[in-house]
Amino acid sequence: MEAIRTENLSKRFGELTAVDNLNLAVTGGELFGLVGSDGAGKTTTMRMLTGIMDASSGDAWVMGKHVGREAESAKGSIGYMSQRFGLYPDLTVLENVHFFADIHGLPLKGRQEKIDRLLSFSNLTPFKKRRAGNLSGGMKQKLGLACALIHAPRVLFLDEPTNGVDPVSRRDFWRILYQLLKEGVTIFVATAYLDEADRCNRVGLIHKGKLVACGTPQELKGLMRGVILEVLAGNARETFQILRRKLEGHEIGLFGDRLHIVSDDPDKTTLLVRDFLRGEGMEPVSVRQIEPSLEDVFISVMGEERHGEAR
Repeated sequence: MEAIRTENLSKRFGELTAVDNLNLAVTGGELFGLVGSDGAGKTTTMRMLTGIMDASSGDAWVMGKHVGREAESAKGSIGYMSQRFGLYPDLTVLENVHFFADIHGLPLKGRQEKIDRLLSFSNLTPFKKRRAGNLSGGMKQKLGLACALIHAPRVLFLDEPTNGVDPVSRRDFWRILYQLLKEGVTIFVATAYLDEADRCNRVGLIHKGKLVACGTPQELKGLMRGVILEVLAGNARETFQILRRKLEGHEIGLFGDRLHIVSDDPDKTTLLVRDFLRGEGMEPVSVRQIEPSLEDVFISVMGEERHGEAR
């Protein structure tokens, strides 16, 4: 069954089109990632899907309910965690969860058992009497998730839930999401972290409000034109500047101490890289062909979009 469906969903703010004729379908029990840079339209899409913002045109359904015409009945199936989840810093962990239980009209009978389970589920039980304002960033995200789950939604929307969270807390947060998937919850997550997108069942790449690609991570990697060459050099930033200036017609990305170059002729590109760097008095440590990552795909797709716009 489709948990989420959109047909030509659009949102305009004056002359700006934030979301442009979005068509997608998310299956029940699926973990779907919407990936894009800042301003791509991720948050606007999520706000329309959760009924917080009206669409300018088009339609959206969650668990078969139209989010515009059947907003009240649709909300019962929806859990939503925004980028800045509205926790109350002066309330304790337990008081925050009770507050959101009251908002959703959760009956007192059986409520405490549900809250205890959520706190245990998110590893917050030892901190239930601590004020939310005194929690770490990762613990605040877990509390936000517990509050979003208090009414047992069937579809969970998460807007960049691990943005600014340390790597250990990010890992713990995703472990919790995988547990929710086992319970049949559909998860729709917007993220700018490409390594997180790789954990999703399917991924949609959004750019300037348009869905430019959609599929499993492996399917998206198959969209790569050419191959990826990884260049390891002593000074990655200097190497990047040199090759970006000299190696025309290639998409080049900087990944920590390594560069990724998209090439249609890896043997020729490898020779050019070595020649250009030697001409600058540098010698690459290694140049080798590797499997593309989702970040490589994203850079490649965005590059094609920019070239299309330039034409």
